[in-house]
Amino acid sequence: MEEPILKAEKISKSYGSRRILKNISLDIMPGEIIGIIGASGSGKTTFLNILIGFIKPEEGHVNFKQPKIVAHENNAVYKSVYKNQKIVKNMYGFASQVPSFYEKLTVRENLEYFGELYNLSQETLQANVSTLLKLMDLENSANILGKNLSGGMERRLDIACSLIHNPAILIMDEPTADLDPILRNNIWKLIEKINSKGTTIILASHHLNELETLCSRIAIIKGGEIVGIGSAEQLKSKFSHNKEIRIQSYPGNYTALGNYLLKKFKTKINSFENQGNELLIICNNPETILNELILSLEKKKEKILELKIVKPSLDQLFISIQSEKDIKK
Repeated sequence: MEEPILKAEKISKSYGSRRILKNISLDIMPGEIIGIIGASGSGKTTFLNILIGFIKPEEGHVNFKQPKIVAHENNAVYKSVYKNQKIVKNMYGFASQVPSFYEKLTVRENLEYFGELYNLSQETLQANVSTLLKLMDLENSANILGKNLSGGMERRLDIACSLIHNPAILIMDEPTADLDPILRNNIWKLIEKINSKGTTIILASHHLNELETLCSRIAIIKGGEIVGIGSAEQLKSKFSHNKEIRIQSYPGNYTALGNYLLKKFKTKINSFENQGNELLIICNNPETILNELILSLEKKKEKILELKIVKPSLDQLFISIQSEKDIKK
């Protein structure tokens, strides 16, 4: 079984009297994309900075897996990120919320500057610059000053600068913040492309539904603690108390139909919503009423065009989790 590439153990961090993180433990597996989600002020950014060693917690520690010197070594060797910053510097890439490149340097000059900070040979540096310009679709913009880049290009250059030394782990804080849907989609595709080359990616984002298909695992932070971790489907199975039945029918008298079904099934249906083009029914166990539901539709002379059972979206699940006062792990 493969060992984690990064291990955060019992991390706690406070600012003054406010406890930001409480006893957080998380293993990061090599090659995965893991998402960190939480409400504003939940400690996501603090946790990312602790993982990379920029901030040291009052309690707990973060250890990284040292690359094997001999290929057939059996046991992984872990070292502290805080005591080995020189190694960590070369192992990590970090793309923060605010672009950190230099506006008065061109795209190419920025990449060359950041590459020189890692003492790359000129041959390696120029090879990496060429690779990243192509990967980030910045080849035609190589000689444009940073201050003249569009928002999407700024984000791509910032990611490129964090990858110039070919890090094993890329940490990204809100990589698509303030971007329109098209540019967000381009960044997500770029992240998938980076990951396909073997880079482990840790990212925090508010675009929760987009993380469903992107991330192999998602960790939910609430009240300074990780209250759930797993794939999107695993989280939905754990936290979803309700499911949705979505019905499209003709002639589509959805309000009257909803009231009829609510009265007929009483405790089995929690609520309904006429969404204009379909009827949304919220219930606990839709499978138990499905046959009766179809017969009821026929009785009300509604011709079924489409009927499907779906779990809540990750956005809906997140809102539900944040509104709960107490969550058992």
